[in-house]
Amino acid sequence: MPIIEKSGVKAWQVRDRNSQLIRWAMWLLGTMAFVFSWKVISDNTQWAIMGNIGAVTMDIGGRAMPPRWSYMDQLWLPIWDTLNIATLGTLFALIMAVPVAFLAASNTTPSRLFVRPIALLIIVSTRSVNSLIWALLLVSIVGPGVFAGLIAISIRSIGFCAKLLYEAIEEIDETQVEAIRATGASGWQVMVYGIVPQILPAFAGIAVFRWDINIRESTVLGLVGAGGIGLQLQSSLNVLAWPQVSLILLVILLAVVIGEFVSAKVRGAII
Repeated sequence: MPIIEKSGVKAWQVRDRNSQLIRWAMWLLGTMAFVFSWKVISDNTQWAIMGNIGAVTMDIGGRAMPPRWSYMDQLWLPIWDTLNIATLGTLFALIMAVPVAFLAASNTTPSRLFVRPIALLIIVSTRSVNSLIWALLLVSIVGPGVFAGLIAISIRSIGFCAKLLYEAIEEIDETQVEAIRATGASGWQVMVYGIVPQILPAFAGIAVFRWDINIRESTVLGLVGAGGIGLQLQSSLNVLAWPQVSLILLVILLAVVIGEFVSAKVRGAII
């Protein structure tokens, strides 16, 4: 709000005229984008069918209850595969993310002009594609199964882990590094004794956090043939076996809750 002096002269205001015009123009563009997006969605939506959504939901819910508990014997191996995909995928991603992070960090990269842009490109490219898309591509390349899901989770996790890790590397205390370098230590010794101890807590937290995320993502990879419990979900949906679907959803929920609990406990112990 402007402040008016006794003389009637405006002494101060939050934004000048140009800033106000830019602000209103951005609001206008945002509103236009929203209206246009809503129109596209509305034109491609069959609203006549949407009117029956409540009855359909109640019908499917009634068919899905109670869950088919006898089907649980066929879910132990798929849920174990899902946990293996998440765990091994996280492990492989960390192995590949560590060197990428050191190459991407401005204070550890051997070349800011050539090496660092390549490392940043790897980080961006692996983070920009969803794990389902990676799984879909890998199923076409290596065939359906757990291996495709494992590689998909690994590739997807590289950019996430490397980005957070290289940011942690750039935020280290340089005085400790300089002190070790002043003793005549080699480059590897500086890294092992000056940099690694400072980023170990961040590394452990990133690893646990990404493992928690990968448990969620690996549960649906089977929808595209990449193994795990998602494959059982897809097959049950194909034959409209709703009691099996409800049981699978409960198992997925339980796995995610357990993963979240373990992740929270480990992060609490680390921090």
